[in-house]
Amino acid sequence: MEPFERFKRLNTEGNLWIYILSLGKEEEICDKDIRRLIFEKFSFLPNVFLVKRVLYRLKRNEYIKIGKYKGERAYKTTEKGLRELEEMKRFCHKLLQKV
Repeated sequence: MEPFERFKRLNTEGNLWIYILSLGKEEEICDKDIRRLIFEKFSFLPNVFLVKRVLYRLKRNEYIKIGKYKGERAYKTTEKGLRELEEMKRFCHKLLQKV
């Protein structure tokens, strides 16, 4: 695998949690819409099983909360999740300045 392809994979599906936290930071997102929204906003389509696994871990560690939105299962990023998201942004910004 070429260096760029590895970098791209590790920064998309390899860090899926960050995209999910980002989607849920302003509004509740229906479970069924997650993959589509990731594709529309971030231009990659994650694996269904991987999305479910990441959602489970985010919920278990209280980075997202699960509820109902328009009668469907939905999630929203918690304050704890927002803090993690901001920390990741600071880290990426510092890293890009060094590269």
